[in-house]
Parts: sequence; C-alpha cells; structure tokens
Amino acid sequence: MKRLSLATALLCSVALVATFAPRTHAGTPFVPGTGEFLKDCSDDFEDTNWSYKYNLPKSSHEQDKMQRSPGGMSNNGLWHEGGKRGTPDVVKRVATPPGGIAGSTGALLIATKNSGIPGTYSNEQMQDDLLMMCNRRLGRAIPISWQPSCTVRVYLPEWDKWEQRNGASFGLRADCNGRNPDGSEEEYWPGMFLLYQKKKTKEGEQQTSAKITIRGDRLGHDVRSLDIKEPGWWTFGMSFTSDGQIHYYAHQGVADLTADDFLMSSYPYGMKCLNFNNFFFNVANWDNGHTWSTPWVIDDPKIYVIPPEGQVVAQLYRIKKSPQKSQPQQQQRQVASKPKAQRSLQQPESEAVPATASRAKSQK
Repeated sequence: MKRLSLATALLCSVALVATFAPRTHAGTPFVPGTGEFLKDCSDDFEDTNWSYKYNLPKSSHEQDKMQRSPGGMSNNGLWHEGGKRGTPDVVKRVATPPGGIAGSTGALLIATKNSGIPGTYSNEQMQDDLLMMCNRRLGRAIPISWQPSCTVRVYLPEWDKWEQRNGASFGLRADCNGRNPDGSEEEYWPGMFLLYQKKKTKEGEQQTSAKITIRGDRLGHDVRSLDIKEPGWWTFGMSFTSDGQIHYYAHQGVADLTADDFLMSSYPYGMKCLNFNNFFFNVANWDNGHTWSTPWVIDDPKIYVIPPEGQVVAQLYRIKKSPQKSQPQQQQRQVASKPKAQRSLQQPESEAVPATASRAKSQK
C-alpha cells in the first residue's frame, strides 16, 4: 500500500505541474528552457566526484569504420563517447570560470589533440564528439510532439588560449531523426558552431574575434550569424516545435534565454524533425599530433519538454526505474542577470552541404 501511495503521489504531483506547463502553437518559436526541466537528463557538474573513463583507443568510425568498443563514459552514466568519431582527449570537471552561473562551483572542460585515427595523423582538420545521452535515461528518443529544447552555457577563453587557426573550433548539436521532402527518414544533426577568426584590418592591425554559424538552411548550408568581439560566457539554446521546425537562440552572458535572443528558424536540409535523441558537443583541431584544440568549458547543459495536452512527464519514460521528478523552470538555480553587451561553428568542413542529410552523413 505504501508503494502505491508514493507512486500515486508522484504521478499527481507531476500532473499538477503539467497543468501549468505553457502551450505553444505548431511552428511558433518558443524560448529554449520553456516547459518541464528533465533533471536526470541534464547535468550541472556540481558533484565533486564527477569523472570520465576514456576506454582508449578511441573510435574513428567516420574515417576507418572502427568503433573500438567500449567507448568512453562518465561515472554518472549520462555522457558517452561518440561512436562515429572518438572521445575528446580531455573530459574533466573543473572549477567554474569567473562570471559563470551564480552558485556554480563545477563545469566541464573539453579539449582534444589526437582527433583522427588512433596512432596516425591526417594533417587535416578533424573533430571529436561528446554525447549527453538523455535517451539512455528516458529509454527512448523524445518525440517532436513533446516539443523538446536544450540549453547550455559555454565559456569562450581569452583569444590567446584558442587554437591559432581560422575556422571551426566548437559545436553544440542535436542528434535527431527527420523526414526528407520525399518522405524518407534518416538521422541528421542540426546545431550551432563557433569559428575562430583572425585577420588584419585595413590599418594593418591584427583583429581577433569569433563567429556563430547555424546549421542550417533548407539546403543544408551553414548560416552566418553573430560576431563575438569579446571572450567570456555565452548562453545557447535550440527549441523544436511539433511541425518539425528548429529554432535557434543565443546571447552573451549566463542569464536565461529570452525571446530577444532569437536568431533564426529553419528546416535544416529541408527535413522535418521527428525525434530528439541527444545533445552533443564537437571539439575540432588540426590533427597533426601536437596542436591542441581550444580548451572549451561548458556548464548546465539542460533538456526540457512541453508535454502534449493531457500527458505528464512520467509518461515520457520507457524505463523500469522511476524517473526523477522534473522541475519547473523557475525552481532551477538562480542565474546572473543578462549584461547589456551586444547580441551580436561551422562544421569543420566548410564547403556547401548537399540538399539532403544522407549525402552529408560523413560530416555528422
């Protein structure tokens, strides 16, 4: 009887929260972070015992069809090495850099040097992947009808700490399944990238900055967006409406995203999203055996959903164990107020992307 009472109480409490969850109309952009926060599908790196086991040699399936299982994995079971490309060489909990979320003491450092096939060097730009596999916690992908969204804070280090190479350095992306215009279904990976830019001005001075690019438009081309003139913290997010469209948001600082931070909406590759599988991160460098990537730090990657009318978060889970109770957005850690500074990566391959994702699978 006690078990029944506890389960009933949990279901009722979740249902009560869901009653107040905001509703959105199909196709209307909504701010990432809207709706129900899935705590056990997210991470804040506050656990001082957080660790990551690399299980080397890493995967390089994209280059040589070798996955080299088992892949790297965090001790909380949420973070996994990408099978298509390998684990970053450094995945480590670190102290939160200055200016981070109020109350945050831990964040995640991601960097890489040997980003190609283990034991060889391509002398080309390569990348490694780290996946936050919320689908493992849920026992399923998140259907687009649940209108998922994801957010993350990213710390851009001082310019002299970046890999001194123009081009893509970091990516934050969603692993999705979508439907092509011809009705076929396949994987695709929309997201945003940070590119390093160093050039001489007309006066002959060196000018350093970063640029946000978005993947992508209906043809799969990356779309240039904001310029970043100063290093420091930025907040990024993507939201997915039930019509299969993806909406992109970003701003300087660590405050929650708002409608003012909207960048664009699109059907990347002309595809309509069907399912959201996981949230993952790319780190890129020049694969020559001695050049390190930029040291990237992320904090508070989070997943949210807006339950379809009449449903509650508990119904999203397909695993036997009871899920952690999701929390309304307003109950999360307080964040610093958004600065008044400007709101101003591209995939490592910078050429135009073909019209369907299937032709670009090697680029994930």
